[in-house]
Amino acid sequence: MHSAFPETYPRLVGDIGGTNARFALISAPGGDLQAIRTLPCADFPGPAEAIEHYLAASGLPRPRNCAFGIANPVDGDFVRMTNHDWAFSIEELRTTLRLDHLDVLNDFTALAMALPALHGADLLPVGGGEAVAGRAIGLLGAGTGLGISGLVPCGDDYVPLEGEGGHVTLAASDVHEAALLAWLAKHHAHVSAERVLSGPGLVTLYEAHAAVRGEPAEALTPAQISERALSGSSPLCVATLDSFCAFLGTVASDLALTLGARGGIYIGGGIVPRLGEFFIRSRFRERFEAKGRFSAYLAAIPAFVIRAPYPGLTGAARALDRKFSSARTR
Repeated sequence: MHSAFPETYPRLVGDIGGTNARFALISAPGGDLQAIRTLPCADFPGPAEAIEHYLAASGLPRPRNCAFGIANPVDGDFVRMTNHDWAFSIEELRTTLRLDHLDVLNDFTALAMALPALHGADLLPVGGGEAVAGRAIGLLGAGTGLGISGLVPCGDDYVPLEGEGGHVTLAASDVHEAALLAWLAKHHAHVSAERVLSGPGLVTLYEAHAAVRGEPAEALTPAQISERALSGSSPLCVATLDSFCAFLGTVASDLALTLGARGGIYIGGGIVPRLGEFFIRSRFRERFEAKGRFSAYLAAIPAFVIRAPYPGLTGAARALDRKFSSARTR
């Protein structure tokens, strides 16, 4: 999986979300991810402290180079996280960690780079036809926020996209969804896709369902809403989670049409991979294909749920591979 260039090892790779930070080390060319560990972001004042804590606990040699994805736009040297309070200079972090090179990229850009390495048991098919080789690929996933990215073909390879598609305006597809969005619009200046399709968004959607149905809403966490929906113990939670999946289908189909993603749509993040058969039976695929004259076009596009345990780390590793490979060929 990893390129040669032994002088660039050990390498540290990371995947930093709004809730957790995951790290791993790669000791040598061709080596597997080692000492994989997940740390709560809230336990540390910044990434430097989290990484130093991880390295001390790993007992492995310090890395020379590092890449990590982060749930945030990365534009210039300074990063201030949207869904957490970490803020840092990339160059200062590199110096503090005594690294030769540090690459910080959007977490879904990193995840997109992992997609060509995922096969078989790493993926759960969710309808559609066969992926068309050499065509664009779409990626989205709900967790603390909603990440959206993709891969577009470039010669014999792909180029990952970096954007903030999770903040597009969410659209209704029927009268009931219009009522939900009308309630949401009374409470939020902008009803983005992320406002609903995220962990906090699941709570917001639950509250909207309760209000529209005229039922009392309990103070539930995203995990509790999912648990009650999966067990069938709460009709309100079942309706909320099914609506979540339907909205995700709408956003996924918009992405597929925008990119011409005949290479498939991939779904990651911390929520959907945990839903199992509920997601397969949900209205996701129905809504994905419900685009009138373009229904047949979308019906041919396969969708996959990413089940690999640490795809963000794989993507960060591939980002370093690409960095050093391109530097060597200049």
